[in-house]
Amino acid sequence: MIVAFSVTPLGVGEGVSGVVARALQVVRSSGLPNHTDAMFTTIEGEWDEVMDVVERAVGAVAEVAPRVSVVLKADIRPGIDDGLTRKVESLEQRLADL
Repeated sequence: MIVAFSVTPLGVGEGVSGVVARALQVVRSSGLPNHTDAMFTTIEGEWDEVMDVVERAVGAVAEVAPRVSVVLKADIRPGIDDGLTRKVESLEQRLADL
């Protein structure tokens, strides 16, 4: 499965990158394929391992923020490996064919 999620600490002031970095550290140390952009972090793996990482990332933020908002979107497609890369490659190929 592929999960895109964002974690927003509330009640810590306007600049939140230092707190969000705590979540990203959990994701990157998980060993799961991942990608971060300006809005979401996307990770790929089996249900239990992905959800464990999301839970731990939220927990890392909750350690220093009185409230945490989470947005999560999942693509559950059994039997697909390396979807994080293959989906983008497929799209880029379609664009090249136009």
